[in-house]
Amino acid sequence: MDMQTENYKFFQHRACEFFPCHQVKDDSTFNCLFCYCPLYALGDRCGGNFRYTDNGIKDCTNCAIPHSKGGYDYVIERFNDILELVRKIPEE
Repeated sequence: MDMQTENYKFFQHRACEFFPCHQVKDDSTFNCLFCYCPLYALGDRCGGNFRYTDNGIKDCTNCAIPHSKGGYDYVIERFNDILELVRKIPEE
């Protein structure tokens, strides 16, 4: 029997004092795997529902992409964009 699972894409920590950290209609599917969104560093290229505060800080309060059902796949699809931010170009 070939059994495939995707349990690695979902984690929930209901005992966390911040759970859920975003307002959602149904917290039973709230994914805590990316507690801190890896896409935050992409700034305005992350694709989420964010805004910048008057102080220039990125506010992701209205974004739940990493916590949603397809959030894992979305973040993984964008991983090369994250790698580009940290890639070191060899000196000539």
